[in-house]
Amino acid sequence: MFTGLLAELEKNLKKLPGIGSKSAQRLAMFLISNHQDDALKLADSIRDAVEQYTNCSVCNILTEYEICKFCSDAHRNEQLLCIVENTQDVFLIENTQEFNGKYYVLNNLLSPIDGIGPDEISFPQLISLVKEREIEEVVLALSPSAEGESTINFLAAELTEFVQKITRLSTGLPFGGDIEYTNKLTLGNALIRRYSV
Repeated sequence: MFTGLLAELEKNLKKLPGIGSKSAQRLAMFLISNHQDDALKLADSIRDAVEQYTNCSVCNILTEYEICKFCSDAHRNEQLLCIVENTQDVFLIENTQEFNGKYYVLNNLLSPIDGIGPDEISFPQLISLVKEREIEEVVLALSPSAEGESTINFLAAELTEFVQKITRLSTGLPFGGDIEYTNKLTLGNALIRRYSV
């Protein structure tokens, strides 16, 4: 439908997660119509964020600084390390207000088919961090997908030598959930990870 620069804008907007053709067209028209000042401010803020943000030199979280606010916070538990896939996961966990340790961001999950091995998840850097801090507990907060499970198994096997306690997020039935509407995988995980009452 669109041509020229407008088609290029639509194509680039479709690269954003959750944006299909119709949404991209609507956003493109919105940006070039009566909201040009807002569109230019948006473009500037995107450019500034992309240019200024980098990975924390300690934990890999995306940050504006060399060392992120979590790594530099002396009030957080240095011996408790939560391993996540990406920066967004850190903020999801922080929103629970249930965790006061430090983080480590893998930025990928193991996937041999896609050529993602231990080096692509910064595993050597993780081992160095675990040894240096004498971590007592590692929390593996990874998605229970095929890649997540293989990453959890790999990390658990490799870190056992250096860490006293390795835990993972519980999976299974959500509070208030109904067994009737639970899928097979979730129900299976709930049975496997059942605990005493």
